[in-house]
Amino acid sequence: MNPKYVLHRTVYRIMHELTLMAGQPFSLDLTLSCGQVFRWEKGSDGWWRGIVDNNMIRIRQDGEVLRFEGVNRQFIEHYFSLDHDLRAITASFDRDPFIHAAVEQCRGLRLIRQPPWECLISYICSTNSNIPMIKKRINLMAQAFGDPIETDGGTYYGFPKPRSLVGSCAAVLSECKMGYRGGYVKKTACDITDEREWARSISSLPSEDARKTLMELQGVGPKAADCVLLFAFQKYESFPVDVWIRRIMGKHYLPNICGSTSLSNREYDAIRKFAKDYFGTYCGYAQEYLFAARED
Repeated sequence: MNPKYVLHRTVYRIMHELTLMAGQPFSLDLTLSCGQVFRWEKGSDGWWRGIVDNNMIRIRQDGEVLRFEGVNRQFIEHYFSLDHDLRAITASFDRDPFIHAAVEQCRGLRLIRQPPWECLISYICSTNSNIPMIKKRINLMAQAFGDPIETDGGTYYGFPKPRSLVGSCAAVLSECKMGYRGGYVKKTACDITDEREWARSISSLPSEDARKTLMELQGVGPKAADCVLLFAFQKYESFPVDVWIRRIMGKHYLPNICGSTSLSNREYDAIRKFAKDYFGTYCGYAQEYLFAARED
């Protein structure tokens, strides 16, 4: 019998419970559905299923209790930022009626601490795409290049490591619906052979230096760099700007911002500078609340 199969079956079958801290809101549904991560799906049975690194996780929320399988309590607390004083964080940027409405509508939304390498490649894959297409692309890539995770509920696939993507061929990447992004993914895998050392290096840099370093990678523009800084490196002063955030900021905060033309680097920088000055240290949290509360 394959020892790897036994290990994953054993972990998967152990049910854990975690009671949320009193006075600290958390919404599992909002946190996993707001677009910050791409490898989670909610089933009709109320359970969320997701793959993080080589962990296949099932989790659901029943009031103030989280029930989960596949990882331990410490993993869940860290991954979902349950150690954050969310009330204090939202209070720090809740300074006008519009953002106040977003905070109220999305109460309990927390920023996930994503694995840096997975986050980087995911946001390279996300350029000029909608969320369903991003999820499809990443799942196909995991099936082609990730390590299998055997459970009694079926076979899942971990996120591909750099070494797996270095040897990838154009035909297989094309089957993953990558398009031009396939070249960026492979080049990034060649540039980052040691994902842990790379993550330590980026984490040690001041935000602006880390941003510049990320943008030296192929396929990483300002928005992808800011997403990686925010979601993978907890640089909460990062403020990713996409078409939705641009529209919101132009309508409610910066009337001189025009949404009818392509977003220039100068305009992008003006928006993120305003956001940092106005919303403060946790402007990245404010961005996610504005995005999650947007009107389509």
